[in-house]
Amino acid sequence: MADDRHETTSDDDPTPPPESRGRGPRDTVRLAVVIGALGVVFGDIGTSPIYTLQTVFNPSDPHPVPVSAENVYGVVSLVFWSVMIIVTVTYILLAMRADNGGEGGIMALITLLRRWSSQRGRRAAAVLAGFGIFGASLFFGDSMITPAISVLSAVEGLKVVEPSLEDAVVPITAVIIVILFLVQRRGTAAVGRVFGPIMIVWFTAIGACGVVGITEHPDILKALSPTYALGFLFGHWGIAFFALAAIVLAVTGAEALYADMGHFGRRAITRGWLFLVLPACVLSYLGQGALILDDPDNISSPFFLLVPGWGRWPMVLLATAATVIASQAVITGAYSVASQAAKLGYLPRLRIAHTSESTIGQIYVPWINWLLMVSVLTLVFAFRSSAALAYAFGMAVTGTITITTLLFLYVARARWGTPKWLLGTGAAVLLSVDLLFVAANMTKLVHGAWLPLLIGLTAFTIMTTWQRGRSIVTEERARHEGPLPEFVDDLSSGDAPTIRVPGTAVFLNRGKQTAPLALRANVEHNHVRHEQVVIMSIVTEPVPRVPARDRTTVDDLGYADDGIIHVTARYGYMEKPDVPGTLALLDPAETEGPLHLDQASYFLSKIELRRGAAPAMAPWRKRLFIATSYITADAAEYFGLPRDRTVIMGSHIEI
Repeated sequence: MADDRHETTSDDDPTPPPESRGRGPRDTVRLAVVIGALGVVFGDIGTSPIYTLQTVFNPSDPHPVPVSAENVYGVVSLVFWSVMIIVTVTYILLAMRADNGGEGGIMALITLLRRWSSQRGRRAAAVLAGFGIFGASLFFGDSMITPAISVLSAVEGLKVVEPSLEDAVVPITAVIIVILFLVQRRGTAAVGRVFGPIMIVWFTAIGACGVVGITEHPDILKALSPTYALGFLFGHWGIAFFALAAIVLAVTGAEALYADMGHFGRRAITRGWLFLVLPACVLSYLGQGALILDDPDNISSPFFLLVPGWGRWPMVLLATAATVIASQAVITGAYSVASQAAKLGYLPRLRIAHTSESTIGQIYVPWINWLLMVSVLTLVFAFRSSAALAYAFGMAVTGTITITTLLFLYVARARWGTPKWLLGTGAAVLLSVDLLFVAANMTKLVHGAWLPLLIGLTAFTIMTTWQRGRSIVTEERARHEGPLPEFVDDLSSGDAPTIRVPGTAVFLNRGKQTAPLALRANVEHNHVRHEQVVIMSIVTEPVPRVPARDRTTVDDLGYADDGIIHVTARYGYMEKPDVPGTLALLDPAETEGPLHLDQASYFLSKIELRRGAAPAMAPWRKRLFIATSYITADAAEYFGLPRDRTVIMGSHIEI
């Protein structure tokens, strides 16, 4: 993927990082991993009880739901069955079985589409992949809105316990968000160890408060029957349809469970959901429903009013901590989506820091981190309340869920050969639910639902533009580079008029197929080559560290004693490549004599992208592609090259 940058080089772009690996089927799930998952993955969906029912019955909603016993039973029942169908069935039982080497999320499904689509189904797979990219784009919108609405909703609890603090809600929220993004570099494992116990306390507390509410009005348990959900939906269609736009808030975070699967594994997430998160959330919704049945005025803040007066201050603090963790879920999910998008060629190769020696999926992406922080702060200061953001929230969630369902159904048929009758039955049920939620949220378009669509369309445009521009540059670059075997043959046979100068030159390259641009430029324009030429490729293996004995492989390219060799260097994903250090370990017998590394020169190939007259892309897309190419990390620093002996030789490509 050497063309993935403004300073693109065959030398600075090694084989992409490996796919994350999941645990084997017989591996046990350690309690610490489950606790870590609770601290990272479940924060978003686990804090939905704070604002879901409050939003449904909000009298200022453009389509308010009147408070009555029948409507309360219907809404609570719809919430319960929506969670069961979308989260438990669609994601936990089905989608999370479709992993790409342990990684989950929409980008993983796109990879599987490419892998298992037949010749006949390639067009359908391409169309679905396009939907998938849009779904991933919507997830970026979700990653921006979730921290804003979650932390705002928790801090707004201050207004319940101390109304005079209302003006402090937005500043406090902003400070919390800044701190959250500043600690991301420590990694999800470290964050999970801190947040996991807090979330255990959180789920225990909201479940206990829910039990208290249920004991005051045990009839609310009737809402667990699907008859109440169906009766409300079809018996009061005019009210229930619009209510779905708020009820969907109960399932926000479902995509984060899937996108974060590479961080902790399917088993840990499944057990955390079934044994703690699901029961606690259901009890909280039932308890809030019981509270509203007792006094309709409790719709102002049923979550916090469910807590005894003495416990409201502690609950506000706990809720704030929990919503910070909710933000963590989608932030880590955004890292995973961005990483996979880069591997698939929809984003430039971003600088990715691996933060765990035991789990390859635990990563930190600085560029995404700071982009999200600025976006979240902008939303907080622009909307200033969770109620205002709630109208925007559902659109991103429902769009992502629906697209995930579509992609999974295709993969299930292509990968596992699921019978058509079973697939059709499942599609009818799951997509009917998903599309109902999408339609309901479309009614909020002018009230804020336009925001995630705008974010999604922007991200979609960037990713598809990069993918298209990258393919154009790749074709043009291959023409410039030419095949390596023929190039070496000319050098070794003496057909190329070059002068051999003393010393060692190191050219990094993607592999052995094409000639490094810097080497070709040196020969064709300067008419010189060094006595020792090392063409080096970097391979990242799916292990934390590679033993020294397996570090390198040397190939003389078929011409012994001509001074030209190819070296493949392997590194673990926790290791930072050190090109000079690795070359120093090579056996002189393999390198046709000792390498003079103290004075060796390191060559990088720089490609300048220019807008040309070719009608390959629209002018505005060419400008966007070139602008996007600037965000890739510096190659010399990444590979540990000495700055005073690193030579950059340029070329340019017009698109």
